[in-house]
Amino acid sequence: MIEAQEHFYSDDPSVGPSDVRTTLKGASYFFLGNGLIQAAVQFAPAGEGTPLGLLILDPEVLGPKRAALTMDPERGLDPTAIEVSAGGKIHKPLAGNVRAAWDERDGVPAVRAEWSAGAMEITECFFCPDRESPVIVREITLRNPGSKPIAFSVRTGIGRAVVERSASAAPAKSETWALIYALDAGRRSVAFEWAVRSVGTESAAAFSGSLASIATGDLLLDRFFKVSKFQLPAALSKSGRLDGSIWQYNREWVRDQSVIVEALAALGARDLARTMIERLAGRFVTDEGDTIDSSERRGPAEIELDQNGYLLRAILRYALWTGDEDIARRLWPRITAIAEFPLRDVFRHGPSGLLMNRREYWERHRIHGIETGMELAHQVMVTVGLDAAAALARMAGQPALAVRWTVESARLHKAWLEDRVFRMADNRGFIKRRGPAGPVQETITAAPEAGLPDGVPLRANSPHYLNPDTSAALPILFGLVPADSPLAALTLSSLDALWNQAWTGGGYGRYHFTSEPDSAGPWPFASLFVARAAVESGRFDLVRRILDWMGSVPGAAAGSWFEFYGRRLSPPFPQVGVIPWTWAEIIHLTVENVLGVRPTEKGLFIRPRLLPGSGPARADLSVRGVRLRLDIASGAFGRTLEFKTDAVVLKRDERSILIAYPRSAAAVRVR
Repeated sequence: MIEAQEHFYSDDPSVGPSDVRTTLKGASYFFLGNGLIQAAVQFAPAGEGTPLGLLILDPEVLGPKRAALTMDPERGLDPTAIEVSAGGKIHKPLAGNVRAAWDERDGVPAVRAEWSAGAMEITECFFCPDRESPVIVREITLRNPGSKPIAFSVRTGIGRAVVERSASAAPAKSETWALIYALDAGRRSVAFEWAVRSVGTESAAAFSGSLASIATGDLLLDRFFKVSKFQLPAALSKSGRLDGSIWQYNREWVRDQSVIVEALAALGARDLARTMIERLAGRFVTDEGDTIDSSERRGPAEIELDQNGYLLRAILRYALWTGDEDIARRLWPRITAIAEFPLRDVFRHGPSGLLMNRREYWERHRIHGIETGMELAHQVMVTVGLDAAAALARMAGQPALAVRWTVESARLHKAWLEDRVFRMADNRGFIKRRGPAGPVQETITAAPEAGLPDGVPLRANSPHYLNPDTSAALPILFGLVPADSPLAALTLSSLDALWNQAWTGGGYGRYHFTSEPDSAGPWPFASLFVARAAVESGRFDLVRRILDWMGSVPGAAAGSWFEFYGRRLSPPFPQVGVIPWTWAEIIHLTVENVLGVRPTEKGLFIRPRLLPGSGPARADLSVRGVRLRLDIASGAFGRTLEFKTDAVVLKRDERSILIAYPRSAAAVRVR
């Protein structure tokens, strides 16, 4: 049974230097890494914390921000900043005197920071040079724009360890040096030294160049896609380990990682996606087929049944994007267990055939007031998962189970969409949860043992509403209901109530804030659920305001969004962290919804829906080991489109095309 203590953490951000806090005013974090080492360049321009600091971590070890290997317990990240001594003065990057942005260094993601040191101009460039060693490079360029030579020295360190170097810069000339940071053999500390030769980037550049390249013509979406492509692979360890929210939970979820597997496959990061899939199937699923959430195994009443569906869909999407259909045979015992587990009688609601237990999509359970009943997201994702399992069964040569799971998927789909008493919808659109007798569970009340602190909405003396909930967008974005149907329109209209609930500035809360057992505030990846459903439904006004909001919040400079934006009570709750799921949702929004590229059993389906005012769009995708070039002059919602391609056309209509998976480089042009 889940106890209240599982939701509580002891890390207190008021203890220690300010740099141990994640939500420094206006701060952004630029993540770099190759699975063997992880770094985050801290850009804090508003005066809280070190303005330009370097965090280095072992990606196999999940922990709070204060556990970074470069975090000094007394001085924070200040020792990692560069000091330049010139003309008898010491200069460091100061709040308001630093600019930082993403860049590329010889085809590799890089963070470029610029600041001034008296008369000198300083540029720092951080990047991960290869895929084989736990190394981060920091190039430091010092330029003398004046007419007289300047003697100077550069100093930086980690904790009490320091390196220093001196030189003289001629007029209108610059000096460039490089620092090499490497994890030691035990991966418990960082060694650093000046480089003795130039640093090559061949293997890192080859990996970056193999990933999808996309420009939709919408500058904001294109920037979001690019930074997500840069940072999602950098968040993973070599073994496929990934914190559900970096520096926050120090735990893992099948659901989050399944969504990320799909995004990596769509990017063309085949090896990373395969590593994650095999790890999830091998270590996060039991022989019985139940999945792990928050790094814990649950009993039937508290298991997150949607995770089975997410994982099955991820395995299928990996197979379809990469062409590695043999994975269905390699993982067949696990696939069977994952698919059969939700079909057990213990979860079956007799009158409707829907799935029933006492856990909901966003982790709330008994102590939060969740009653035994049917959760929309469980029905939706198991429907999706069983359909995926059927496709995997056909790949594995298991026709009998393919038929069984197809039938079960259709039966469940029909029940939650059409049952006269228990359908998961009413005049508001999709609803979140029904009880065993049929009535919608509209409110919750926390049990005394929940131990919620003062200031939490769920503890307030008022009704705590379950509807609306952004998980209601899932049937639309997964195509389980026509996106142009009245039901979809009602749902998006109802979800509008989640925008600017108990805050200003924008963003969707994950659900009605009164039932929040944590802190009220908008969630980026939940907002992206709505954005993806809105693209499908042609509600581009909603997409625009979501993207604009995400471009305005702290973290947007780097594209490293926090889990939510609001006041966090820490402790007992953990500090808010950077959630990789957001990067995955941006990749799905760009590839699957805007470009409209989706792999299917029969071939590659393309139905572009460019954002109004954008275009032309161009994409270079990796599909089953070959490159697909996509050029879209127009992809407006509802407009008749003309498709031209050198691939084999299986089917086409006025708005979409289905092509056979190409065996060599191919192109599709849309006018």
